[in-house]
Amino acid sequence: MLFEYNAKDAQGDEKNGTIDSLNMETAMNTLRMRGVGVISIAPIAEQKGVFAQHITMFDRVSMKELVITSQQISTLANAQVSALRIFQLLAMQIQNKYFAGILENVAKDLQSGSSISRALAHFPRVFSPFYVNIVKAGEESGTLSNSFSYLAEYLDRNYEIVSKVRGALIYPIFVISTFFLVMALMLTLVIPKITEILLEAGGELPIYTKIVIWISDFMRNYFGLIGVVLIAGGFFFWRWSETETGKRAVDEAKLSIPIIGNLYHKLYLTRICDNLSTMLTSGLTMLQSLEITAEILENVVYREALEHVIIDVRAGKSLSDSMSSQEILPPILVQMTKVGEETGALGDILVTLSAFYRREVQTAVAAVISLIEPAMIVLLGLGVGVLIASVLLPIYNLTGAF
Repeated sequence: MLFEYNAKDAQGDEKNGTIDSLNMETAMNTLRMRGVGVISIAPIAEQKGVFAQHITMFDRVSMKELVITSQQISTLANAQVSALRIFQLLAMQIQNKYFAGILENVAKDLQSGSSISRALAHFPRVFSPFYVNIVKAGEESGTLSNSFSYLAEYLDRNYEIVSKVRGALIYPIFVISTFFLVMALMLTLVIPKITEILLEAGGELPIYTKIVIWISDFMRNYFGLIGVVLIAGGFFFWRWSETETGKRAVDEAKLSIPIIGNLYHKLYLTRICDNLSTMLTSGLTMLQSLEITAEILENVVYREALEHVIIDVRAGKSLSDSMSSQEILPPILVQMTKVGEETGALGDILVTLSAFYRREVQTAVAAVISLIEPAMIVLLGLGVGVLIASVLLPIYNLTGAF
């Protein structure tokens, strides 16, 4: 949700702008962490009909598109092409109309005298605060092409990790979904035909066969109701998961699932180290880097841990001491951070940690796949075996009676 705010910084200067956040409370907390006092804040009302709002839900820019665009901006900037011309050229050649429209608006803002970072900040759903601040640091230091190069490399690493994690999780979901679909078709189409034969033949049926027949009858008689309940349940779960309470519960559950939870832990630690190292290398301060990293972390548990770290750092504690009070942050991260602070090479240490956790993610993905495959085989075999046994054994007994 996008909010428009009016605030004052520590020097009493007025600040106006927009912030993209989950809700108003989170937006205000984020602004306070930036060291500004909020005077007023309100959601930006969209001047669109209901149908148009649902259409825009499907408008998106993929991470891969953002990687390629960042690489192209870096290349063109190195070739001394003006910023205005860069965004005009990219807007003309990008096939994604939604993204092309955004780049056109960025070009218009540049033509009106806006800086690149400020123009990009108008589109927080595409250009995150992390992205905008790296660009801003590049503008201030005169290394804009390097900033876009950093962003392209960072996004590419992130894209590779997310793709591996997604691939590891999609496979079991696909297999289980296919299994339940086949079972549903068997229970609603095949079992009723066989049931007629068994009932006509008479005789006592085994208890497990009676259970399968009861499930089959229930699914056929209440198929529409089951569909409505599943769709409504899925919708209400989605709506609940968008609330602050629901999001927290889902995020905590993700981290608690055996095996998969470990994968999520490694993924978020990779992002934290990668974000901090990239921003520190780009010239942002530690406090700025922490605030931006906390703002863009999608997991509530890790975000709140970083918010507590920020409070301690602002109070004068070292980063390693602040991290040590958060149980979710592992000792190796705390100890390596302390070494980086003592040697003055914190940026390099965070780069090393980022690479370490990327390897840990790859190991965790391999572990998930190696354990899920046999588990899927056992589950499918058990389900199909029970279904076949409940049908074939009575038929075998029936033929034996003759």
